[in-house]
Amino acid sequence: MSRLLVFGLGYTASRIARRLAGDGWHVVGTSRDGRGDTIRFDDAAAVMTEIAAATHILSSVPPEHDADPVLARYGSALLRTRAWLGYLSSTGVYGDAGGAWVDETAPIGGGRRSARAAADADWLAIGARTFRLPGIYGPGRSPLDRVREGKAHRIDQPGQVFSRAHVDDIGAGVIAAFDAPAGAYNLADDVPASQNDVVAFAAALLGLPAPPFVTIEQLSAMGRGFYAENRRVANGKAKRVLRWTPTWPDYRAGLRALSAMTSPAPASTAPATASVDQ
Repeated sequence: MSRLLVFGLGYTASRIARRLAGDGWHVVGTSRDGRGDTIRFDDAAAVMTEIAAATHILSSVPPEHDADPVLARYGSALLRTRAWLGYLSSTGVYGDAGGAWVDETAPIGGGRRSARAAADADWLAIGARTFRLPGIYGPGRSPLDRVREGKAHRIDQPGQVFSRAHVDDIGAGVIAAFDAPAGAYNLADDVPASQNDVVAFAAALLGLPAPPFVTIEQLSAMGRGFYAENRRVANGKAKRVLRWTPTWPDYRAGLRALSAMTSPAPASTAPATASVDQ
């Protein structure tokens, strides 16, 4: 039986784990406190047992105090394992590109995510596939939810673009890489876009007015850091090597699908007039 060990069951890793468990995989995850069916991250005996038994190991744990906690604690065992290794990284490792396209050959470590870039490089050094992920959205975590909750905003910053990806497209890319060589892979959709356009489109889908503009100075320090970087993420390597194609190639397709999941069924079979046609 294929056995997956997941370090850190965050939003994306949890969806990958559920998908594989549904396909008959034996899946074990770690957590800080051993909640549910997970094992405690610091239970070394239990974790080492799972590392030895795993056919596939995936980490979604971010750096802490400028170090990768998984590699710091279990790196020697991971170096010896014959299991497939994967690491959920971030396109933030590329830093600011001034709106230009970046692919996996671009230098990393020059931006605000220096610890993440170091972890990315360390996982690559032990033969892992590192998945560099942009803004992640999906069920329960999307601009639609932020607009509904009154938490969305727009920033008056012309020329600012971001890449993003639907969480299940990311999962499909990770699974496609089970048979792929080690290395870095960008898993992003095809159309980088302004956050303002995305938020306005989400509001239109919900039949709500576009959220107001705010200034950069009104954002948190994390938010200001987010807008300090501007890049377009190329996904050609993943398409070519993994034979992966996003089901939702842009935010419009992804948000329409999410909106349909939560929208009530139409009262009649008459064709509806599209309220959003961007």
